Amino acid sequence: MKKAMLKTGVVIVAMLAFATTSSAQLNKQKKANEDTEDWKYEIECVGIGKPGTKVIKVWSYSKNAKVATGQAKKNAVHGIIFQGYAGGAPGCTAQKPLVSDPSVEHQKKEFFDDFFADGGKYMKFVSHSGDSTPEVVGVKLKGYKYKVGVVVTAMSDRLRKDLEAAGVVRGLSSVL
Repeated sequence: MKKAMLKTGVVIVAMLAFATTSSAQLNKQKKANEDTEDWKYEIECVGIGKPGTKVIKVWSYSKNAKVATGQAKKNAVHGIIFQGYAGGAPGCTAQKPLVSDPSVEHQKKEFFDDFFADGGKYMKFVSHSGDSTPEVVGVKLKGYKYKVGVVVTAMSDRLRKDLEAAGVVRGLSSVL
């Protein structure tokens, strides 16, 4: 009888520990998403990648440096779609945003909510670069403590083709 009660107690404690850990992870992800919802980031070209890719540095802002680092991929893809970037580093050329009309983000809200969801489709088009050591800069900006720079590689050609197939952007051939 005592062994059964002891086993039950151990199982209950393990379940509580798992629930607490899961809840903490969900809260961290929720906070990361709230920071990203404002789309506070900067991107810059830092080098040339393989054909069809862009090597960029994404500067993300957050109250937590790990949150900013984790959101770098999402910010990179958002930047390529809606912001573009200036040239600068050797071999880099300016890149216009894939979407020329900023209202498309609101017109296609459901698509982009799913696209940028945690583990969403955006992940197919970006990866951390091999030499990507996050660069943390203490910054005071309307409540944000950290500005974190992370180098990522974005598959911009594949991203464009996917957005064309989804009807979000017009194909390059439709411009002619």
